[in-house]
Amino acid sequence: MLNQQTIEKLHALRLHGMAEAFRAQPQQAGITELSFEERFALLVDQQWNWRQNRALERRLAKAKLRHRACVEDIDFRSPRGLDRTLVRSLAQDSAWVREHQNIFLIGPTGIGKSFLACALAEKACRDGFTALYTRATQLFRDLALARADGSLRNLLAQLARLDVLVVDDWAMAPLADTERRDFLEISEDRYPMRSTILTSQLPVAKWHERSAIPPWPTAFSTGWCTTPSASRCGVNRCAKSAAARSSDHGEQNRARPARWK
Repeated sequence: MLNQQTIEKLHALRLHGMAEAFRAQPQQAGITELSFEERFALLVDQQWNWRQNRALERRLAKAKLRHRACVEDIDFRSPRGLDRTLVRSLAQDSAWVREHQNIFLIGPTGIGKSFLACALAEKACRDGFTALYTRATQLFRDLALARADGSLRNLLAQLARLDVLVVDDWAMAPLADTERRDFLEISEDRYPMRSTILTSQLPVAKWHERSAIPPWPTAFSTGWCTTPSASRCGVNRCAKSAAARSSDHGEQNRARPARWK
């Protein structure tokens, strides 16, 4: 009876993980051999894990990832030229998010750009960061609707606060003047305090033809660098030197700013 009252009080205090652990403790073998401090530590650990798992569930739900992907499921055996060392370095504690770096994933349809982007975003969520996945067309539709109903400022503020913003299918179609200005404002708000992943079928050199963004001294033109590889996976390394990697044609390229020409 006393145990039930304790459990009810724990639920009233919203310590649901601790309540479930306290309910299960009598059924655990050898639990009576532990000291009070050890048993209490188990309850605290259970509550901590429960709260962390709930927070992760909320972050993943808000991220709206297109694929249920994780970095552990990335197949390096496929002939895509993925750099295993580079991908593992990105997945290690999501340091690229903590350092506010950005990633370009470039390649033809079906190579797995969206899956890799979602896997990196999912790992960032597991490491405690917030994320959001959206296709470029959907992003601009949301911005247009927000402008129409007067909530554009709130939407831009929400995008600016995200730790990781994934924009899929970037530069698939020419941008209108309004779309171009909106994306420049998003980039200005996020650089250099947040991280962004862009996936595209076009090489960076051809993005200006679709976006018509001039070479202004803005975050978009000065805050992005690419490290080309056979997989066309680019990583922002503006503050660090990047190792040269071969392109699809076997040419050697070094990391360079993605400036518009």
